[in-house]
Amino acid sequence: MSKIHVMDEGLANKIAAGEVVERPMNVVKELTENAVDAKSTEISIFLRDAGVKEVKVVDNGIGMDREDATLAFSRHATSKLRDLNDLFHIMSLGFRGEALPSIAAVSEVTLKTSNGEEGTEVVIDGGVMQKVSSSDIRVGTSISVRNLFYNTPVRLKYLKNLYAELAVITEYINKMALSYPNIKFTLVNNDKTLLKTDGSGRLLKVINDIYGIQVTKNMIYVEGDSDDYKIHGYISRPEVVKGTRNSITTLVNGRVIKDNELNRTILDAYHTYIAVDKSPIVVMSIEVDPNLVDINVHPTKMDIKFSKIEDLKYLITKLIDDQLQTKNLIQVGIDKVDMSKVETHVTNHYANVNIKDEFDSEKKDEEFAEFENMQLDLQVEEKQEEYHPAEPRIKPMTPIGAIHCTYIIAENEDGMYVIDQHAAAERVNYEKFMRELSKKEKAKMDLLVPIKIELPTNDYLILKQHLDVLDTIGITYEEFGFNTLLIRSTPVWFKKGEEEASIHTVIDMIIETKTFEISKFIEKVATSLACKTSIKANDYISLEDMKVLLEQLRHADNPFTCPHGRPSIIKYTNYDLERLFKRAE
Repeated sequence: MSKIHVMDEGLANKIAAGEVVERPMNVVKELTENAVDAKSTEISIFLRDAGVKEVKVVDNGIGMDREDATLAFSRHATSKLRDLNDLFHIMSLGFRGEALPSIAAVSEVTLKTSNGEEGTEVVIDGGVMQKVSSSDIRVGTSISVRNLFYNTPVRLKYLKNLYAELAVITEYINKMALSYPNIKFTLVNNDKTLLKTDGSGRLLKVINDIYGIQVTKNMIYVEGDSDDYKIHGYISRPEVVKGTRNSITTLVNGRVIKDNELNRTILDAYHTYIAVDKSPIVVMSIEVDPNLVDINVHPTKMDIKFSKIEDLKYLITKLIDDQLQTKNLIQVGIDKVDMSKVETHVTNHYANVNIKDEFDSEKKDEEFAEFENMQLDLQVEEKQEEYHPAEPRIKPMTPIGAIHCTYIIAENEDGMYVIDQHAAAERVNYEKFMRELSKKEKAKMDLLVPIKIELPTNDYLILKQHLDVLDTIGITYEEFGFNTLLIRSTPVWFKKGEEEASIHTVIDMIIETKTFEISKFIEKVATSLACKTSIKANDYISLEDMKVLLEQLRHADNPFTCPHGRPSIIKYTNYDLERLFKRAE
């Protein structure tokens, strides 16, 4: 008797469901994407206990007739694909025909739908159709998924707590709302509204609904294109950062994707503007010919492959770089964005399933309306604040003194400035080192007495593979025995008296890095040397030295942060000072 047999359909469906439905968020995702594909302009998601007890999605889309409503629960039944050619230019969010049968196999489902004719109700329990009848539902679809995994209890054990489940659902719906600002989204858990957008098509309004007015005020619009890609969206100013990469929303042809390579490109574009453990808030919508991408990589359809990824990365870098280099990015001492409050606002919905404070759409609408009224003035001001590379990005400042030999106090007609002397000096030296390291012809200084560098054998073997890097930087050497170098000359910009320490810094970095791109390595060298050779906190400097430093900082390409992303200068306007002393409201 044969040991191999064909599984019955019910068992096969339950196994297949594990690929598509791992947690309530997967149900929310599949049903919401179906609603978007149905050309809905309003989508409401109602949850009970973070979707474990029930997920209900109601839309005003095109709906289905009775035949399609029943066929929709058959595996591989889809309206999105007709033949193999369709697979290579998919524009819909769903296309596999696996979601509904997979969900129905592990839950109790009630579907009500109408395409304008007589409505249909379909009831399914554990993948078995129980009832098909007429319904008085208006045009659109309502689908309720109850008691998820009731017939596969082992799956319930692997669910995280309700707070975590609600967190990932909220994050996903936030990203969908950012993807489709023209759709009115509502998210409710246990009768508490977590998100409500107006479907007006204004992306900035959705950003306000999710992150609040303080973040919205600090977003910068970006737009550009290449031969194959079009990009538009918003990026945050460097002072608006979060601790996780969840704040980066990347969309391809309206689809929310997760792409570590694109995330890294965005973070690299912010390099030296923000700390390495922080992430900006970014909403970036990418339009591309469907033939140039492959979304059929994973059942979640959130992973994607690009055929011209380097072109896309270049465009993203250029768009962000162009904006950050032309905006006045001085952090303001008063009304700085308090990201701890923003984090609380965003994550409150994650932290407690029974939320006390509902989403206050009226307050958000009022704040955004006030913000919009200010936009004309802000646009004029923004134009005035844009700089050209040849112009200093900060007006001349006069130093007054320093606090604790660490923070320089300066003034000009616009107000008062507080400058971190170490961060400012780091920025100035970093850019100087980058210019020198980037020169093809390196100016060198011969040493009267060669510097002998002796290394452990294992370190020397690593260094020996990358000795050309020393030439690139401008260090002349000769091998002296098996694990020793004699340094004959060094770059002229090495700090006098610290040549040996600087050489060790470079060699240590080569050994630690092992494999690297020369451009990134040079940047690391510049950052490290700038940090080690700059004045430190608690170092005394004279008023004359302060003047020199502030003038050098003014002329830096990015005077606003040190190479590590910490702010170098904070501004208090005259109005800020008047408010502090209650002279103004």
